[in-house]
Amino acid sequence: MPVSVVDLFCGVGGLTKGLELAGMNVVAGIDLDESCKYAYESNNRARFITADVNLLDANKIIQLYPQEDIRVLVGCAPCQPFSKYTQRYRKEGHKDDKWRLLYSFSHLVDIVNPSIVSMENVPELVKETVFEDFINHLLSARYNCSWSIVFCPDYGVPQQRKRLVLLASLLGEISLMPPLLEEKNYRTVRDAIGHLPVLRDGQIDDNDPIHCSTKMTETNLQRIRQSVPGGTWKDWDEHLRLKCHTKSTGKGYCAVYGRMCWDEPAPTITTQFYGYGNGRFGHPEQDRALSYREGALLQSFPENYVFVDKEQSFNRRELGVHIGNAVPVELARAIGISIQNHINEMGVN
Repeated sequence: MPVSVVDLFCGVGGLTKGLELAGMNVVAGIDLDESCKYAYESNNRARFITADVNLLDANKIIQLYPQEDIRVLVGCAPCQPFSKYTQRYRKEGHKDDKWRLLYSFSHLVDIVNPSIVSMENVPELVKETVFEDFINHLLSARYNCSWSIVFCPDYGVPQQRKRLVLLASLLGEISLMPPLLEEKNYRTVRDAIGHLPVLRDGQIDDNDPIHCSTKMTETNLQRIRQSVPGGTWKDWDEHLRLKCHTKSTGKGYCAVYGRMCWDEPAPTITTQFYGYGNGRFGHPEQDRALSYREGALLQSFPENYVFVDKEQSFNRRELGVHIGNAVPVELARAIGISIQNHINEMGVN
């Protein structure tokens, strides 16, 4: 029996692309952010639907599936409300509207009644009541559920990212496939971006508009010239150090203003990976921050993934958000393979 997928909160298509690479038929991606449409539809066979999942009519989702197909509903609700960074600054008692998205996901599951559900998010979500409610809701609807905190290099992503992956099925027990790689075989920064053309800070590659880096201040140029792969601000001359580094509370801030290491997976790619001071996002040997193409490759997007229209200017901050928020494509491929294997094992025909 054929299988069709609808991808909620699809963004620019990281999850969709991985599922397609696993051989799955994604019929549509749904997201409130229409700026994702160009990249999503330029790289995937699915159509992009601009809609607020909180307000979406579930019957319209049902209509997207061919009538006889097994229905799969997947999604990665925006994770900012659950991230460590956001929780540090969230005031006590403040409730972000995005917390509602997982409840909306549950509501859609009730009505669409997919045979298989997959949800990917930040690991911190497992500590929240909303996640417990989501699991209990699936169990009460007779889904078999499994979830795990995944180390992305295990599945071919050249990035030390951890993600929560949940799978649920009405067909039987389901789980994510075992890791594909061991530490000695992890894909590295060199594997992902070592072949790209050399750039100066602020330069744009003639053949790829998103292989470009942000212009650095003279002070930051001095800092990165004194930075070594895997090092910290402690490698700099005293006059280049920030005021916060001279305070006892700032001496532990070692995960910013650093260079990546060529022969290790990259640190977690955030939505601000293109800024040298926003993390360990300095190029391993060139005196600049990562380019947008490099960030996409470290998120395991294919090198030919089209994010912007070459004939038009684009918003760099917006592009950083699109890339940093995406589900790593190779993790998505592993999710797709796991679903395909599960359906085959259940003997559905």
